[in-house]
Amino acid sequence: KIQYGTTFGYPVSSIGSHVSATPNHQTGRITPLETRATVAMAGTFGYELDLSILNDEEKEIIKRQVKEYKEHYNLINRGDYYRLSSPYGKCRAVAWAFVSPDQEECLFCGVMTCLQSNPDGTIIKLKGLNPKKTYQVGEQVYTGEALMYGGILLPVPKEEYQSWRYEIKAVK
Repeated sequence: KIQYGTTFGYPVSSIGSHVSATPNHQTGRITPLETRATVAMAGTFGYELDLSILNDEEKEIIKRQVKEYKEHYNLINRGDYYRLSSPYGKCRAVAWAFVSPDQEECLFCGVMTCLQSNPDGTIIKLKGLNPKKTYQVGEQVYTGEALMYGGILLPVPKEEYQSWRYEIKAVK
């Protein structure tokens, strides 16, 4: 919610956002390492935790996250930022995306904020893509029009605060 509001007045490149320790020192909330990275990548991205208490698997995950952020650095800091759903609305998923100025690539990010039993599917409609272009999302190919007007169906979450990051690229 803090980042959502801050982006109305400041560019993403100026927002300090970091992966903190869990449980959170203020709220006591426990969130997955992937989710904390997904949210932190919507800003300057860093870590505020004691690396010496992490296990080897967590350290490898962090290495991968840093590599991923570096790969998407220009897109995140120079691309167009779109709020796709509000953390204040009825939607259980909060989502945002970064789209390159030439509309050739997009980084979609989403976080499921609350679990429900037997949930309906959650569809997020993208913004900023070229409706005439074709895009690859994982193994699937869609038109920009389909992604913006039909949307992406998120997988059924398996844990509280599960997150997703999808790299979306125009097909040549």
